[in-house]
Amino acid sequence: MELSQSKDPFVKEAVRLIDEIPGIGESIAEQVIAEIGIDMGAFPSGRHLSSWTGLSPGNNESAGKRKSGKTTKGNAYVRTALVQAAWAASHTKNTYLSAQYHRLVRRMGKKKALVAVAHSILVIIYHMISMRMHFQELGCEYFDRRNQQSLRNHLTHRLESLGYKVTLEPIGEAA
Repeated sequence: MELSQSKDPFVKEAVRLIDEIPGIGESIAEQVIAEIGIDMGAFPSGRHLSSWTGLSPGNNESAGKRKSGKTTKGNAYVRTALVQAAWAASHTKNTYLSAQYHRLVRRMGKKKALVAVAHSILVIIYHMISMRMHFQELGCEYFDRRNQQSLRNHLTHRLESLGYKVTLEPIGEAA
C-alpha cells in the first residue's frame, strides 16, 4: 500500500513535517515514513531508532582501548536515504546541519561526518513525529553560542600563538 492511499491522516502531515528539514525532499520523506512508520511507540528513544536503522555510532571499548567505531547493520533503505539527505543538508547555507557537517569533517573525514549528520537527522525526525511538531532551525552559530567561553579562550590562545598580546573588553551597547 502506498502512502498516498493510507487512511491515517497523520501520514501526509508527517511527510510534510519531515520535508521541512534541510536536505530532505518529499521523496526521501516518503521513503523514511514508509520504512519507519509514524508510530514511534515501537522505539523508546531516538537512539533506539538510530540503532534499528544502523546509524548509531559503534562503541567497542575494552580495558580503556577503543577497538571499533563502526556503525551497526540496519535498515539499508533508510540509511541510504538519510545519508543522501545529509549530503544535501551539508551544502545548505546557514543551517545547523551544515555547521555540524563542517565542524565534524575536519577531524572525521567526509563519509563519517555524513553518517553523523544522518544520525542527527534521524533523531530530529523521531522527535518531530513523536511530538508532532514542526522543525526548528538552530542556525549556523549554534555551536558558537553554546560555549562562548571556550570559543573565547580558543581564539585568544590562537592569537597569542601568532605573537599578539590579546586584551578582551566587552563592547558596550551601541547608542
